[in-house]
Amino acid sequence: MKASVLLSGCGVYDGSEIHESVLALLALQQQGFECSCWAPNAVQFHVVNHVNGEEMPESRQVLVESARIARGQIADLADFSAENADLLLIPGGFGAAKNLSDWAVHGPSGSIHADVAKAIQAMHAAGKPIVALCMAPVLLAHALGAHTPQLSLGQHGEGSPYDIAGIHAGVELLGAKAGEVPFGDIWVDEINKLVCGPCYMMHATLVEVHDAIQKAVAKAKAWL
Repeated sequence: MKASVLLSGCGVYDGSEIHESVLALLALQQQGFECSCWAPNAVQFHVVNHVNGEEMPESRQVLVESARIARGQIADLADFSAENADLLLIPGGFGAAKNLSDWAVHGPSGSIHADVAKAIQAMHAAGKPIVALCMAPVLLAHALGAHTPQLSLGQHGEGSPYDIAGIHAGVELLGAKAGEVPFGDIWVDEINKLVCGPCYMMHATLVEVHDAIQKAVAKAKAWL
């Protein structure tokens, strides 16, 4: 079995969430998948100092930064083919909303990177499962809105530092249906073969994120 992991940079504030990315690769390999990493060859939206959260006056490439997580073994998303993957997994991090789409700026009225949409749509058309962690479900709403995907970014209220209700309202404007899922559980769309895991969209420990990702991968694997 082959799994493709779509990265958006390196670091929660301007790229892929590193814990989620590494734990996803671990879960996939533990469950028998051969993994490949992919990222768009594009300029990051911006670069953030992860110590103080301030924007830095420099420019970085999404593909180059993603290679840090992939230990250099990464390919340009423009070359992605669903024929060579059994499963697609997209970790979270603000890169999903800044580099893979412009949700962070424009919300549901914005757009998704063309190669990201192409990869998601190709996997869906082939009937292959997609796992979207943390903020990544907004990408599924952009790419698959016409298919009424069932999505979740977590549960409203004190369990999350983010506006889950607002994001859910946004994905529904794109044609998705959103529901709440408590942390530690996963959200499953059996028809479209989608699995969502809130991860750090909720207040969570590293162990809890690990367990949630293991559960999400196991569910997606069951469809194969």
